[in-house]
Amino acid sequence: MRSSLLFADATVNLLLGVCLIWFPAPLVRVLGVPDAHPTFYASLLGAVLFGIGVALLLERRARSPVTAGLGLAGAVAINLSGGVVLGWWLIAGNLRLPLRGEVFLWLLVLLLVGLSSVELLVQRRHDRGHAP
Repeated sequence: MRSSLLFADATVNLLLGVCLIWFPAPLVRVLGVPDAHPTFYASLLGAVLFGIGVALLLERRARSPVTAGLGLAGAVAINLSGGVVLGWWLIAGNLRLPLRGEVFLWLLVLLLVGLSSVELLVQRRHDRGHAP
């Protein structure tokens, strides 16, 4: 289960990272999300997300008890932070998005918070199994 969660989380981060690094105008219009001019900061965020995805894949491949990449605890922190901040922007940020943009971003909030909740439960179960 832990390996599957790391893979799922890595996939989400890698896909979002690639989309933000590239940040094509047609994708922005289709999703209905705010445009970023210049795209400098969006592409930097994409690079960070891509790196996080790679770290998650490294953690998934680790065969020793020593952490090799990001780990579930780090993924929980990142996903909850992103989900909460994005939710705050959607509630209080007066973004004036089209309906498809609101739906897409709220689904992303649900994905981030839901995934981190499952990861937190799995990490707690894993930690209890390895307690001294």
